[in-house]
Amino acid sequence: MADDDAPTQAYPENLARDAALLTDTVREAGLLALSLFRTELKNWIKGSSSPVSEADIAVNELIARRLRSATPDYGWLSEENADDQSRVGKHLVWIVDPIDGTRAYLAGREDWCVSVALVENGQPVIAAVFAPASDEFFFAERGRGSRLNSATVHATPGLGLDFSRIAGPKPLVERLNRSGGEISLHPRIGSLALRLCRVADGKLDAAFAGGQSHDWDLAAANLIVQEANGSMTALSGDIIQYNRREVTHGILVAAGRDRHASIVEQFRRHPLP
Repeated sequence: MADDDAPTQAYPENLARDAALLTDTVREAGLLALSLFRTELKNWIKGSSSPVSEADIAVNELIARRLRSATPDYGWLSEENADDQSRVGKHLVWIVDPIDGTRAYLAGREDWCVSVALVENGQPVIAAVFAPASDEFFFAERGRGSRLNSATVHATPGLGLDFSRIAGPKPLVERLNRSGGEISLHPRIGSLALRLCRVADGKLDAAFAGGQSHDWDLAAANLIVQEANGSMTALSGDIIQYNRREVTHGILVAAGRDRHASIVEQFRRHPLP
C-alpha cells in the first residue's frame, strides 16, 4: 500500500469514531457558544467587514483542541485560523465555522450555528450543524441520510416556486419570477449554513448563496442537503469542490433534486449578466 493511499484506505475504519467525535465536539462547542450568548463580549472587524468576537475565538479553540488532538494527521481549515496551505495535500480535512452568523449572534438573534464538516478528497463525508439557541442539531454521513435531532429529514419534492419559501438575495431570486409581479421572500436567515439546512428539513423549498461564501460556510450544509434528497451546486450546476487553495465560492443554489434541476435550467436559459 502506498503511503499516499493510507488515509483514504483507513478512513472507513474510522468513520464511526470520527462521526462520534464530531457529534460530541459540535454539541460541546454549541453549548459553549450558548453560554456566552447575549453577554457582554469584545468584538471587532477583521478584513473589510467581517465581525468576530471573543465567543468565536473561544469556540474555535475548543473545536481545535478536540478534533486536532484526536486526528493529528488530518488537515484543518477554520474561519478563525490563518490558512495553512499544507491542508491542500491532505486526503482528510476538518472545515470549521465556530459561529456561523456572528452578526446575528452579536445582535442577540437565534439564527446562528456551529458548522463543522470532514472533507475527503474535496467532498464532505461527515457534517454537523448545531443551532443551540433553537436546539436544532443537523447531522449527516455520506450515504446514510440526514437527521435533525435524530429524526430523518428530506428536502421538499416538486418543481413549484413558492417565493415565500425561498431564501436568498432578492435580486437573484427575482430572476426566477417569470410573471414579473411583486414577490415576498422568506425572511433573511443570518447564518448561511442554517439557511441551507432549512432546505434539508423542508422548511424552505430552495435557498441561494449570493457569492463570496467560503468553504466553512458551506461544506457541512452541503452534505446535509445532499443526504436529504437535495442538491446543492454552483448556479451552473457544477459540483462544489472543497479544500482548494481558493476557498471562496460564487453564487450557489440548494433545493430538492427536481426543483434544483429546474432552477439551474432556468438560469441556463436566462443567465446572469
